Amino acid sequence: MDESELHQLVNQLSLTYFDKPFTDSVVFNHRLRTTGGRYLPSQRKIELNKKYLSAYGMDEFEGIIKHELCHYHLHIEGKGYKHGDEAFKQLLRNTGSPRHCQALPSVRNQHMHEYRCISCSQLYKRRRRINTSKFRCGRCSGKLKKEI
Repeated sequence: MDESELHQLVNQLSLTYFDKPFTDSVVFNHRLRTTGGRYLPSQRKIELNKKYLSAYGMDEFEGIIKHELCHYHLHIEGKGYKHGDEAFKQLLRNTGSPRHCQALPSVRNQHMHEYRCISCSQLYKRRRRINTSKFRCGRCSGKLKKEI
């Protein structure tokens, strides 16, 4: 799929779900790593991650496009277009758009650091390492120990 076909797809989805045309630019951004797409309000531009199309197919990709179109149309109308805004959440529900996209398989398989509380044996999994002398268990405030 090239960018002219992408623009046609986005415009078609915009007309179908929002009854409004998409008149601005949409591009593939190959540098996006952990997200399916993003809307840049200052440029009125949607950037999409092509890896999601190849990894999950057209249904997931159309969901990402609908999500970004929710940001786009609310911004154009001057309403709350950010994730926490009620207008955004309502438009997501009305259009059947996903709130989040799935993680890419390459991101899902990243190494996880595991920590266990010495007192209550609560297990914590994190992608980033944490300082065990600084952080404590959220359940009982016990000390954390790195699992091997």
